[in-house]
Amino acid sequence: MGTCYSRLSPDEWIRIERLHCEQGLSVRETAGLVGRDKATVSREPKRGLWFASNENESYRPYRPRRLKTGPWTSMPFCSALAAQRRGDLRRRESRKPHRMDSDRLRSWVMDALRRGWSPGLIEGRLKLEYPGDPVMRVSHECLHQWIHAKPQRGLDLRQYLPRGRKHRARRKGRKVRGPRIPMRVPISQRPKTVYSRGQFGHRESDTVIGAAPSRVCIDTQVERKSRRPFARLVPDKSAMATARAEYEIYRDLPPRARIDRTWDNGTEASCHTLVDESLGMLTYFADRTAHGSAEATRTGTAGSAGTCPRKPRSTT
Repeated sequence: MGTCYSRLSPDEWIRIERLHCEQGLSVRETAGLVGRDKATVSREPKRGLWFASNENESYRPYRPRRLKTGPWTSMPFCSALAAQRRGDLRRRESRKPHRMDSDRLRSWVMDALRRGWSPGLIEGRLKLEYPGDPVMRVSHECLHQWIHAKPQRGLDLRQYLPRGRKHRARRKGRKVRGPRIPMRVPISQRPKTVYSRGQFGHRESDTVIGAAPSRVCIDTQVERKSRRPFARLVPDKSAMATARAEYEIYRDLPPRARIDRTWDNGTEASCHTLVDESLGMLTYFADRTAHGSAEATRTGTAGSAGTCPRKPRSTT
């Protein structure tokens, strides 16, 4: 566990003022007598410096050169009571109200989550329904942090999210060690005639991921010219299960109907060479910004999670 820090109490402020400011003890000696770290004793009195004219919210007193030396001059000094008062004021000002502290916004958001709306949908819908109300505003990132925060764990609101994960995934994903897909052929080497959709037999592949906790997926193969989809259920998103499903789809088709296929960069296509060698097909892999006709078969947990609310799972 991390170290627990606490603010200086009024008694500690008075002891620091007497030992360090009045008696002239060093920072180390004062810290040892007070029982605080030397950095705290050195830093806090500087933050609590008080000027004689601070009560009027001005920086320096009037005509400082004519005043005698001492606490009531232009030179700042440390006052325990003044430092404690300024510390309490900074503490109150630093506490900004949390966005989800509004009862009206919180009830609206919880009702929308139970209907299966994603945080992105909630953010956009609030702007449409309450265009002039700044209180009814929340970003999707704020919603994700609020749902996964410790006070909301008892409500188990994460079950209403599109993926329903127990913990949030990393924004940039996992670090990849080594080549993810062996013998990867980029889409730039695919014949240009494929883009016109005039020839039959060119296909696009994708995987539909089911809702948690089920691991069953659907392997989809969409023919580019006719837009006809072929699909097989797979027990999980593993490379061997995907390769087996692809082989069952293409083995009964004539060679002219299975010329090549295009995959995204998912690891489920890492065994594509097994299908290529057994059926004589070619496999290309799209860039991250490339879009194809296989996107129409994606579910709410893949491509359309931000635009289509899904049916919430039963809590029973």
